[in-house]
Amino acid sequence: MAETQRELTLEESFAKLDEILEKLESREIALEESFQIYQQGMELLKQCNEKIDRVEKKMKLINEEGGLSEFS
Repeated sequence: MAETQRELTLEESFAKLDEILEKLESREIALEESFQIYQQGMELLKQCNEKIDRVEKKMKLINEEGGLSEFS
């Protein structure tokens, strides 16, 4: 039975991206491994961007008239 993975928070994703950057900056990493790690980082970055987009869409402020206006 496969275990369901929970979605990482933005902070956790950023921490993982930092780890990935450190690995990629290491001169001791094999080329094949660096491609795999780079791909993981790009997927994490995509997920972060999607989360930020969802949050931005939810960020609405009620103005004085009771209407909704975009958060800026």
